[in-house]
Amino acid sequence: MPDPNPAALDFLLTRRSRPAKTLRKPAPEGAVLDRIIEAGLRVPDHGKLEPWRLVVFRADQMPRLAELAQARGAATGVAAEKVEKAANSFAAAPMIVMVVTAPVDSEKIPEIEQLLSAGCVCLSLVNAALASGYGANWITGFAAHDPEFGAALGLSTGESIAGFIHMGTETAAPPERPRPDVAQKVVVAG
Repeated sequence: MPDPNPAALDFLLTRRSRPAKTLRKPAPEGAVLDRIIEAGLRVPDHGKLEPWRLVVFRADQMPRLAELAQARGAATGVAAEKVEKAANSFAAAPMIVMVVTAPVDSEKIPEIEQLLSAGCVCLSLVNAALASGYGANWITGFAAHDPEFGAALGLSTGESIAGFIHMGTETAAPPERPRPDVAQKVVVAG
């Protein structure tokens, strides 16, 4: 017979990312951050390749990220409102954990499975931060897909950004939003 964990299931059924613009200091630090990261790395990882890595940016590093987003957006012709939104997102963040995809050559594990594993790290970090009492949000945007932005942050050839996980203290809870209609999304085979 299964050993249920109703508290964990209730958390998953009610979890809600917090808008990055509502997050303020303090952000998780020390042992709390270590635990969030430890939980975030407990993801499916076929072949135990660990095809990802993390870079933690604290509040004092945000002006650099905001300036880089502005420069790269202007250089690549991104619409001004998108550039401003990205720059503001970086400038106001109390902490960002950048999840980097770092695929490993493997005959057995296709790259798509490795990329999906990095996506799992993003969601697991958000959930671990929420479970620790902090607000969190997974953001991408044009900067995550710009190779030169990534290179300026230390990415190597073949690496990419899976997401910027914003973490901090929640200042406002967003209203619940409509969720998928299970009956419209699930078919039982057979």
